[in-house]
Amino acid sequence: MIEVPAAAIALAKQFEGFHRVPKFDAQQRAYPYICPAGFWTIGYGHLCDQQHPPITQAQAEVYLARDLITALNGTLRYCPVLATEPGGRLAAIVDFTFNLGAGRLQTSTLRRRINQRDWPSAAQELRRWVYGGGKVLPGLLVRREAEIVQLLRHS
Repeated sequence: MIEVPAAAIALAKQFEGFHRVPKFDAQQRAYPYICPAGFWTIGYGHLCDQQHPPITQAQAEVYLARDLITALNGTLRYCPVLATEPGGRLAAIVDFTFNLGAGRLQTSTLRRRINQRDWPSAAQELRRWVYGGGKVLPGLLVRREAEIVQLLRHS
């Protein structure tokens, strides 16, 4: 069984962050917030509803671990070649899938380029996925470039 690469965990934590901890909360819990793409989110990018109770960082890590397993499974379902590639490549696409969902990966040209092992073209495809709410998000530009570094590290 393939495990979630440590680099995927690091990417998700780096770009999602443990946000929305109000100063008045002595327990340092995160509260639901609307992400730049317009979805209710809590902890490290876990989708939730507006009424979700606050969570601790430990609870956020549990959610993240589960969400990354889901992303890993979706990634390997649609890009089986990544099972035999260096871990950085898998990490990059697991982070992409965590961020945007397996459905986006499934229908993408990115998927075709990965399964063709065309890494330079896959990197170019990643650069197209920088929109949230119809506009380019600076955080997504930086995130995609970090994923590209992982993807191309062993080319």
